Amino acid sequence: MATDCEAWLNANPVAEAEDLSDSFLSGEEDNAGFVVNKNFRNEINGNLLSSSSISIHEARLKAKAKRRLRKNSSRDSGRGDSLSDNGDVVSGTSVAPSSPKSKLLDRKSRLGKGRGLPKKGGAGGKGVWGRSGEVYELEEVDQKDPNYDEAQENCVYETVVPPLDERDFEKTVTPIVQEYFEHGDTNEVAELLAELNLGPMQSKVPSLAVSLALEAKASHRELTSRLLADLCGPVLSLSDMEKSFDQLLLELPDLVLDTPGAPQLVGQFIARAVSDQILSKSYIDGYKGRVDCQYTRVSLDRAAVLLRMSMGGLRIDNQWGTGGGQRPVIQLIKEMILLLKEYILSGDSKEAEKCLKDLEVPHFHHEFVYEAIVMMLESKGEKTLKMILQLLKSLSVSSVINIDQMRRGYERVYMDIAEINIDVPRAYFILEQCVDKSFSMGIIDVKLRDLCPCRGRKRFVSEGDGGVVKLESY
Repeated sequence: MATDCEAWLNANPVAEAEDLSDSFLSGEEDNAGFVVNKNFRNEINGNLLSSSSISIHEARLKAKAKRRLRKNSSRDSGRGDSLSDNGDVVSGTSVAPSSPKSKLLDRKSRLGKGRGLPKKGGAGGKGVWGRSGEVYELEEVDQKDPNYDEAQENCVYETVVPPLDERDFEKTVTPIVQEYFEHGDTNEVAELLAELNLGPMQSKVPSLAVSLALEAKASHRELTSRLLADLCGPVLSLSDMEKSFDQLLLELPDLVLDTPGAPQLVGQFIARAVSDQILSKSYIDGYKGRVDCQYTRVSLDRAAVLLRMSMGGLRIDNQWGTGGGQRPVIQLIKEMILLLKEYILSGDSKEAEKCLKDLEVPHFHHEFVYEAIVMMLESKGEKTLKMILQLLKSLSVSSVINIDQMRRGYERVYMDIAEINIDVPRAYFILEQCVDKSFSMGIIDVKLRDLCPCRGRKRFVSEGDGGVVKLESY
């Protein structure tokens, strides 16, 4: 029987070991450790085993015990039981962990060593460049590096901007000029142009700015003249200015197609440039006798006339009827008063409307309404009252003065009527008539009419009171 068992074990060693190990450990699955008994019986199921079978069986039991111990977490390593070199289980002392299991990503030592500070003083870990305040020194060049080049140490690196060509010039400079029309800062334009490598396209900057101003408002033309005066010197030279205006005179036949008044406007630009000393006084005289284009002749004649008028004291900087919110408030008020006086003399409401639009201050139209009503209060006849109401009616219908600006103008008069009454004794009475007629003509609404202030009425009492004037009580 023993001979047959030994022969079977030699033929099936793996199956034997697995069956024996499973049967041997079946009752010890729940135990934390495993102890090998050196004096276990040399028989299985009553069958005696040979010495070779016993050694194979013991080796495989030891291997399986080691595999079970390796499956323990690293937290228990070094604190639980371990196997000696001969396969014996050695019981160790248990050490309580230094950190709870629920603390994930804990950077402290789990062995209880150290002071509990983060690793590397907080300078370690992914995405960390080093301690705060740490300054890195310049890295020395390794001369033994196979890519080392001795000439690199004496190199000077500079940013090179390629020069603009004709296709990119207009796309780059046009937004700069259009943005300047909004903020009006010539220094910013000079800085932006200095960063560009204009090259031979430098002389085309004034002509591009003037051509854009021809299609814009009068205030933009004034800004363009200021820009040319400020750019001459830091960015542009006098020769660049002359070349640019020469190019403008050659392009007048094309500019007239988009702006019919281009010859007169270019002439005003030339006169302003000569007045600002960015063009020589002999610039216009250089074209005498060699001008064939009629538009160029008109432009030069316009410039010559303006320069002759400037000698008599005329300011060339007001030739475009400049306006806009950048002008002083006192100057705008004076121009509005002059506009109203001119309208009363001429009676041309269309011209007054055009002049008010040219001021380009729609946010300041309440001042125009205020000055118009004050002029009505100070007038002595019905003609002025009717003409100003008719003008306010036409401006309200054409939406040149919106409802909000009209309301603010009337409210300002309501607030200042007490002071106005000092100079104009009949101011309250005239204001009531003006407000009633404005409501009947549809200039104001009911709420604004009801806000009109009324002067407190006075009455004389009986003769027994001595003729004392008493305020009427309600």
